[in-house]
Amino acid sequence: MTQDVEMKEQAAAAAASNSVASTAPSTLQQLKEIASLIETGTYAREVRRILRAVRLTISLRKKLKASLVHAFLNFSLLPGSEVHSRLSSFLPQEDDHDMDVDTATSTIQASVKHSSPELEIYCYLLVLIYLIDQKRYNEAKACSSASITRLKNLNRRTIDVLAARLYFYYSLSYELTGDLSDIRGTLLSLHRIATLRHDELGQETLLNLLLRNYLHYNLYDQAEKLRTLLVLSWPESSGAAVGTPMPKSISVEGEESTKLLEYLFYLGKIRTIQLEYTDAKESLLQASRKAPASALGFRVQCNKWAVIVRLLLGEIPERTVFMQKGMEKALRPYFELTNAVRIGDLELFKNIAEKFSATFTSDGTHNLIVRLRHNVIRTGLRNISISYSRISLADVAKKLRLDSPNPVADAESIVSKAIRDSAIDATLDHANGWMVSKETGDIYSTNEPQIAFNSRIAFCLNMHNEAVRALCFPPNSDKEKESAEKRRERQQQEQELAKHIAEEEDDDF
Repeated sequence: MTQDVEMKEQAAAAAASNSVASTAPSTLQQLKEIASLIETGTYAREVRRILRAVRLTISLRKKLKASLVHAFLNFSLLPGSEVHSRLSSFLPQEDDHDMDVDTATSTIQASVKHSSPELEIYCYLLVLIYLIDQKRYNEAKACSSASITRLKNLNRRTIDVLAARLYFYYSLSYELTGDLSDIRGTLLSLHRIATLRHDELGQETLLNLLLRNYLHYNLYDQAEKLRTLLVLSWPESSGAAVGTPMPKSISVEGEESTKLLEYLFYLGKIRTIQLEYTDAKESLLQASRKAPASALGFRVQCNKWAVIVRLLLGEIPERTVFMQKGMEKALRPYFELTNAVRIGDLELFKNIAEKFSATFTSDGTHNLIVRLRHNVIRTGLRNISISYSRISLADVAKKLRLDSPNPVADAESIVSKAIRDSAIDATLDHANGWMVSKETGDIYSTNEPQIAFNSRIAFCLNMHNEAVRALCFPPNSDKEKESAEKRRERQQQEQELAKHIAEEEDDDF
């Protein structure tokens, strides 16, 4: 009896799972709905619909197969046409066993004979995404080049969102094959075309891609010149820092903030190389804080560069920076590096730099870490000056672990430079070879507490002003109605008063 009950329950569970699977739309059906959404957005000239179609496509990219993409091309494009033949040539041959196609729906729905240019560009985008995910980078390069050639002949605002995505994957396909420098001229010409067509989203995308192209080959001067020539003032309503230059953006949800964060990251890298650490820190921290939680890789890169910049400024990042969820392993080398800088141990700093040299080189921060050597020495010297009222230069060189041929002379120059820069409060006795530290006074008798409070108050006021600018208020329709009613009442009262005055004047006469 119990076995019969169990068999009935298993059969019921299997039937339920089959019914759910049958009611769930297939991937091809979802792609057809996306195509319909693109057609609707094209005819209604609603860019938001096309943007939604692109986002839905990104969520389906893990389910894409060659047979599925072939079936969608047969549905969207005219079989045998030039575009259909070109896109089909980039894909591998169809496999009937991997078909995820509902034959009933495919026989009922006929192919679109006259597809819109937006749907044609979307087919390019879909094939390109599939090729990159399958690591067929050579085919992806050919497909992206063909799509860019087609895009140059289309001047429609409804294509701007799709074109921006194609620009990104066009650059990515060449970057993955190591040929990123080959498309620099093409990206510049595309930016010129986007400017002439007033394609502001395309301008922002191409500017970020050009900056990435230059920074990939460490061409920081060329990147700064390009940025200076192309950028405009970013509107204050976008939430960017005051004075942060960035092109104006069209009002597409999500795209504006994404492009701004990418630009801030590249701007922070440029400012770091140019020794403008304060501006670099502001840009990198802003990009890291405003990045969505899903963009983990982007946030990790921002934090890596921000940690180095803060160390170069003489700051020690908080431990919570390295303990963020999902970042512990990636930020571990920078945590150990920060610990060495905080202690001021030059030998430990060298060991960590050699241990993680491959990681620092791949992150592009190795040259910046070389600059940190001076900060490590200065931190160690500051600790020595606090601990000893008088110490010989030979002992200073020994404690700093200077490995130069003449460590005493180097220690003397380091101490004299630190005294000149007001890094330590001490005097240098050349005759006896001593460093004599001055007694530590009461810090509250100086202006340092006032300066610290002033910086904190300024930060709070700046945050308050940004919050006020970001507030969203309801429309003033109700207030306008009330003011109109009050205006009519006031006019009526004025008319009655004027009439009453006129009657009194008549009575006087």
